[in-house]
Amino acid sequence: MTYQEGQAKLKQQRSNQAVALAMQGQWREAIAVNKSIIESFSNDVEAYNRLGRAYMELGEYPQARKAYQQAMELGPFNTIAQKNLRRLEHLVETSPVAEGEANKVEPHHFIEEIGKAGIVNLYNLAPKKILAKATSGDKVNLKIEGNILKAENRLGESLGQVEARHAQRLIKLMTGGNRYSAAIVSAADDKITVIIREEFQDPSQIGQLSFPPQTLKSTRLSANDKVAHPEFEYAEEMPEEKHDINHQLANNED
Repeated sequence: MTYQEGQAKLKQQRSNQAVALAMQGQWREAIAVNKSIIESFSNDVEAYNRLGRAYMELGEYPQARKAYQQAMELGPFNTIAQKNLRRLEHLVETSPVAEGEANKVEPHHFIEEIGKAGIVNLYNLAPKKILAKATSGDKVNLKIEGNILKAENRLGESLGQVEARHAQRLIKLMTGGNRYSAAIVSAADDKITVIIREEFQDPSQIGQLSFPPQTLKSTRLSANDKVAHPEFEYAEEMPEEKHDINHQLANNED
């Protein structure tokens, strides 16, 4: 093996490690690995992209901006960095790290449980300035307003409304005593997808499914992969490794 081949292999191994850490939500560890890659390979645009993403997930926006700006210097047509720099323009610069970490849910929340959990799209979305703060894994609060079920971020800002076909049923169950948790599966300027999970079923609601199978068909087709494998959203931002990730996932499936 030549020196160049050895370096390329080392870079790929570290990149795979960084991706794996991100998939597990270990953002601090991901930052350390991506920094080590940059120390050895200073022109690695994807490492800067991953570094920026990790800082964003932790709410450390100045550091995220710096990483994405460096990625732009190395690759002026880097659409990932461009998109996230625009997004950072709307974010609060001094957001505490502790709040960012506390606002995340554990990965197991993204596992569907038939009848008790479902994926829904929000509509009547908030302005982009508010949506820019939303990232995958953020906790969402559900608030009933008449016959409308709103999804709010930790600041009490409305992100959008739950689809009526789900909202009507959930409002009835919530009014009857059921309790639910919710989290963002994917977020973009024009689309927010959340997973809602039944955490407590009131005795008066025994036998009532929160998400009957027939109500989930259309949503499941578009969002099922991201819920089963939430790391897909992260992989979308890293085209170099996307093929390898999908290959590994395919090998792990029965």
